[in-house]
Amino acid sequence: MILVLAAGVALAAFGGTGNVFDPDVGFVDTNEDRPSATAPRARSNGHPADDGFRWPNYGYSKARTHHLPLRRAPRPPYRQAWAERGNVLLEFSPVLCGRRLYLLKNNGALYAISRNTGRVSWKRKLGALAAAAPACNRGTIYSVLLKRSRGTEAGRVIAVAARSGRTRWSRKLPSRAESSPLIDRGRLFLGTEDGTVYSLRASDGNVRWKARAAGAVKGALALDGGKLYFGDYGGKVHAIRRSDGSKVWEKSPSGGPLGLGDGNFYSSAAVAYGRVYIGSTNGDVYSFSSSDGKLAWRHGTGGYVYASPAVGEVRGGRPTVYIGSYDGRFYALDARTGKPRWIRSLGTKISGAATIIGELVFVSDLDKRTTWALGARTGKTVWKTRRGGFNPVISDGRRIYFTAYSSLFALDPKGRPFAGRTSVSGRRTARAQQAAARRAARARRAAARVRAARRARAQRTRRLRLRFAPHGHRHSARTGDGRGCHLHRHVYRLGDQAVVVRHDHCHAHTRGR
Repeated sequence: MILVLAAGVALAAFGGTGNVFDPDVGFVDTNEDRPSATAPRARSNGHPADDGFRWPNYGYSKARTHHLPLRRAPRPPYRQAWAERGNVLLEFSPVLCGRRLYLLKNNGALYAISRNTGRVSWKRKLGALAAAAPACNRGTIYSVLLKRSRGTEAGRVIAVAARSGRTRWSRKLPSRAESSPLIDRGRLFLGTEDGTVYSLRASDGNVRWKARAAGAVKGALALDGGKLYFGDYGGKVHAIRRSDGSKVWEKSPSGGPLGLGDGNFYSSAAVAYGRVYIGSTNGDVYSFSSSDGKLAWRHGTGGYVYASPAVGEVRGGRPTVYIGSYDGRFYALDARTGKPRWIRSLGTKISGAATIIGELVFVSDLDKRTTWALGARTGKTVWKTRRGGFNPVISDGRRIYFTAYSSLFALDPKGRPFAGRTSVSGRRTARAQQAAARRAARARRAAARVRAARRARAQRTRRLRLRFAPHGHRHSARTGDGRGCHLHRHVYRLGDQAVVVRHDHCHAHTRGR
């Protein structure tokens, strides 16, 4: 992510126009598209990752709320189950479909990683630079690239097979792109830096329609109620129809105390409670009516807001927007009014989106490279690690998949291993796997012994052949002058008798050409 900042601007000036709230803008108390609150379970006699769970998009849902509601979340203390370590920046978390995670690194390499073991099933270098999360759907992984090759300031969208990484189709884009793609009803939606929003046919990449924005579309598009929502680098927030890209509404929110006009929108929008929530580079967080774009509230922070909001209602709490700012503070704002529920001063640059898992909200600070799990209702620290930077975690309800600055970790709650021991058949499966592993180890050791015995027999046969051949010889120790000695044996036939003549022969040995 490239940040262009105005020189000499004091951050204290952010939010100088004050916060606003319009109580007449409608608010829906419940989310119709709220996911199931029950954590998935693997079949007791099957693979531990065959639980039917999917985290297919950046932000989990198509509305990009970054919220996984659970009655029993995987809480700390955590035990590291596996790690996929590297030295390439990871700006975005992976997505999850079936038995695998799919991680797009910033160098344009896409990895397929086993949920259970962390083993890399395959990896593909798709381009030179990427700054987006992939999307997975029906056996296909969709990725968007900032640069398709070195020296080319243009991107690409590519679809590969989830099982093998083989390319299904690829489409060059006329400009760079870092908008995490969205799949819905056989269509792929994304934005590009030349201000174009695309609807592509997911099966072959053919363009179904294009829509124009007022500036670069860097954030991911959110979908709710048949409409796509996004902000652009022209300072506008848009709602367009999913079916044909036609405009529903377009707003240029007021604000901009730094003389930056309305600011730009790198933040991805989140849609919930009949509202659209989004952060701006002018330091403000906005809430609009999703139906007509009317401004519901604006809340100022002390720094640029590049982070995308996480929106949800945890058990025992109320609808809340969680978002970080470059002032180092993390805000929990009332989703209806924008009034702070609590604010935590964590670091200096909160750049990535937070994630709500059960009753915890996870957030990372870029400068400190530190990640926190905070109580969503209280803001109190429940867990902390000196790792992280951008978008911190996703979860399948049983395990936390934590994205550090350049490595991915699987974290299990203590006493709750991913494979589990929840049934007799599950224990039998685990024992059978262990027994199979022991049998394989015994077979490897037996094969090694057989190979060693064959080598020993071959060496003995060679020594005997050299010793008893008509002109065979064997070497003895070298003499003091560096020569090597061996015994010569000559056999002569005199009638029916064999006469054997033996003598020592010493000479200097040199390597032949």
